Amino acid sequence: MNAALELRDLSCTRGRRSLFTDLSAELLPGELLRVSGANGAGKTSLLRMLCGLLAPSQGQVLWQGTAVHRCRESYHRQLIYIGHAAALKDDLSALENLQVALHLGGVAADEATAYKALADAGLRGRERLPVRSLSQGQRRRAALARLPLGQAALWVLDEPFNALDSAASAWLLALIESHLRGGGMAVLTSHQGVQFSDAVPQRSVVL
Repeated sequence: MNAALELRDLSCTRGRRSLFTDLSAELLPGELLRVSGANGAGKTSLLRMLCGLLAPSQGQVLWQGTAVHRCRESYHRQLIYIGHAAALKDDLSALENLQVALHLGGVAADEATAYKALADAGLRGRERLPVRSLSQGQRRRAALARLPLGQAALWVLDEPFNALDSAASAWLLALIESHLRGGGMAVLTSHQGVQFSDAVPQRSVVL
């Protein structure tokens, strides 16, 4: 089976500092790619390269054999990126933030579906509260609630387990594993020792 996502000889330089060089990896449907490394090693930079948000110093990222900058629109329809920051609008409610994110991603979801996604994420009863009133863990859940909605094949998640309690971590772990079993793919960084099922095919990159 051909790789859906391929990292080919990637290098990243910030200022005069080389974060990583000649990095190559590939990902097949149903697989998880875990990115690890010390703080400042370039993990977030690598994830941003995968999403086409940062150009590598050299090398390229390919989606189904085509460089992502040449298939940007179709690639982004297959991609959900949730960064280290929750990227939520404080003046909007969790429900409104989710609806905006879905609209920008081209996903049609009615209010009942959005409510259920937030409830499943552990935000039942808090759907209409301004995000500014939520805890860090609740904000993280509000951002992650969009994952099961839509048909994105690739999830790119930067420290998604940060600020989550044990119940929310178990929910997210099950969500990612279900996505992989359905033929989806995920790339993530995590400082937590999150243990996926032995049945989950995993690859790793250490920076």
